[in-house]
Amino acid sequence: MGGDGVLKSPLQPLELALELRPELELRNVPTLDGLELPQPYAGKMASLRKICAVLAGEIALLEAVIAGLVKDYPGYQAVRTLPGIGPVLGAVIVAEIGDITRFPRPAELCSWAGLTPRHRESDTKVSRGHITKQGSRNLRWALIEAIQHVPAGHPLRQRKDDIMTRRGAQARNIAKVAMARQLLTWVFYAMRDGQVRSLAAAARQAA
Repeated sequence: MGGDGVLKSPLQPLELALELRPELELRNVPTLDGLELPQPYAGKMASLRKICAVLAGEIALLEAVIAGLVKDYPGYQAVRTLPGIGPVLGAVIVAEIGDITRFPRPAELCSWAGLTPRHRESDTKVSRGHITKQGSRNLRWALIEAIQHVPAGHPLRQRKDDIMTRRGAQARNIAKVAMARQLLTWVFYAMRDGQVRSLAAAARQAA
């Protein structure tokens, strides 16, 4: 929300809700039930837990509505199988991309999403800068949000760790972008083919 009270993005309420999800889940923490607090803190805690319960219920309702709207959308179910992508983020991703056949290869999709570095070239020098951030801001947000939920030990998380091992903690943002770009590459194949064959093969080997 900007200083003038205007939403910067139509997805800003959704962004805030997803960011607050861990805090909203505190309404069910058993230790809070037995926690003895003096007033006015006890009253404030009870009030906040009621608000959290209402917000969590609204989020669950919206997730169900969104899932119903996109359940038959081509590629949606395949995208949902990718790490870190739940019903809401999956809906955002497929809605923002639209017709996947517009993109002949994953590289074109990543470029359209603004996840490729700027490229400057002269007769004697080639340099790469920060990502372009062109294209869909909502798609970039959904991908960055998704990679925060990739479980430890997954090859995508390992890719981030490898980059930071080589380049240090200051490369955290570079590693996140690399993860997002890899995830979007998988999204491309999921939407085009209905599955990501490399991940399916890895899952069969693990089993």
